[in-house]
Amino acid sequence: MTSTSGTSVGELVGYARVSTAGQDLGLQTAALDAAGCTRVFLEQASGAVRDRPVLEEALRYLRPGDVLVVWKLDRLGRSLRHLLEVVHGLALRDVGFRSLTEGLDTTTPAGRLLFHVVGALAEFERDLIRERTHAGIRAAAANGRRGGRPSTVGARQLRTARQLLDGGATVTEAAASVGVSRPALYRALSKAQPSSGAPTAAASSPSA
Repeated sequence: MTSTSGTSVGELVGYARVSTAGQDLGLQTAALDAAGCTRVFLEQASGAVRDRPVLEEALRYLRPGDVLVVWKLDRLGRSLRHLLEVVHGLALRDVGFRSLTEGLDTTTPAGRLLFHVVGALAEFERDLIRERTHAGIRAAAANGRRGGRPSTVGARQLRTARQLLDGGATVTEAAASVGVSRPALYRALSKAQPSSGAPTAAASSPSA
């Protein structure tokens, strides 16, 4: 098989995921089979969990020319940032990516262009978040409020922090943006999602 870019396409490899044991993988696997996937990796894991051994196995299985196929984008990435990182890593290995529901396909010129645009917008959003965070820190310092942020996180603050983290912000940036301490945000995230665990320390670094 050959893609529109002229690159030989190897095996179509599917990846399906549900968050809990009570959810059914049937809809995803049926769509992946109909799309021509010769092998489908199945996983039960929350989308927020960093450690997904079946996904890692699927990524290791892929070879140059193969295409990783998912039913929907949210089956693959924990966040937009994570999704872009995975797809970029596949591209470096000459592996394509296809999402059936959204109709995205990086083996086509239009699909590659769209992902480049999405990646640029995500980077722009991260820059805006950092700029707002630094502005907030400077304003707090100017008003004599150095440190000493609240030790509790309200429901609205937690929702906003989650949105920032999904958009690629670090825990430090998200905590500063909503006006709470970093340890408090870690605790709130851990209590809200005990199954996924608190963010790792690596997430607090600017490059995480």
